Amino acid sequence: MADTIAETVDLLYTIDQDHLTLDQQIALGAALAALAQAERLEQINERLRSIHQVLNTWSLRVTVDGH
Repeated sequence: MADTIAETVDLLYTIDQDHLTLDQQIALGAALAALAQAERLEQINERLRSIHQVLNTWSLRVTVDGH
């Protein structure tokens, strides 16, 4: 997903905003907002993976050690 986000950022920032119609400017603004949300969701997803890994490690220790 990170590669897709990076490619989308590159694409969005290559758009010449000076030649867009009002509707296109609105669509671009919506796309940038959606991109920011996707980036934030990716960060949250990464944190959740880290938390899952820690919890999984703890779970394995409890199972093996019995504590």
